[in-house]
Amino acid sequence: MTNKTIRAERSHATRELILAAAERLFAEHGVLAVSNRQVSEAAGQGNNTAVGYHFGTKADLVRAIARRHSAPIEEIRRRMVAELGDSTDIRDWVTCLVRPVTEHLAASGSPTWFARFGAQVMTDPSLRPIIIEESLSSPSLMRVLEGLSRCRSDLPAEVRAERGDMARQLMVHMVAERERALAEGTPTPRSSWHDAATGLIDALVGLALAPVTTP
Repeated sequence: MTNKTIRAERSHATRELILAAAERLFAEHGVLAVSNRQVSEAAGQGNNTAVGYHFGTKADLVRAIARRHSAPIEEIRRRMVAELGDSTDIRDWVTCLVRPVTEHLAASGSPTWFARFGAQVMTDPSLRPIIIEESLSSPSLMRVLEGLSRCRSDLPAEVRAERGDMARQLMVHMVAERERALAEGTPTPRSSWHDAATGLIDALVGLALAPVTTP
């Protein structure tokens, strides 16, 4: 093994330690409340400039954390969408929206921090665009959103947009609340991530199919 290879492996290992530490701290305390120094210390790095050296700005670090999870989620969703074909059942498309995330969290063991990290970032005006941009770069997610739009093409565009915002809020924060409860050992309404996803899918389908009141 060459010195260059050894350095590359050490750099990769350091990056992974920093990503894991930052994700946990951001999830538990919020992104703006956590300094690079705290992340470096939590990652076991004696050099307080390690975060900046490996990732640049805090926004770059947030993006790297998001991408750390987007690949496995994308693979699950890609498989589900491929099996779905051209379904006209709105529940099928909502399922493709929810289950890739919950399956990923279930497979990640316990505790996890990604759902709470996402909730923290989505409430930060300066960082929220990063998560949205990363999400919209997913080909499978674009297919899902198109499928959902086709299923409710009878709705006015502004109503579809409004319900899309509602659905995003429900997904982000309900998944984060379950993750928080699991980490703290408090009771949860559902016994597994699979069952929690079923309840969330039920609610989102109901939201999508709700009647529209004309002013």
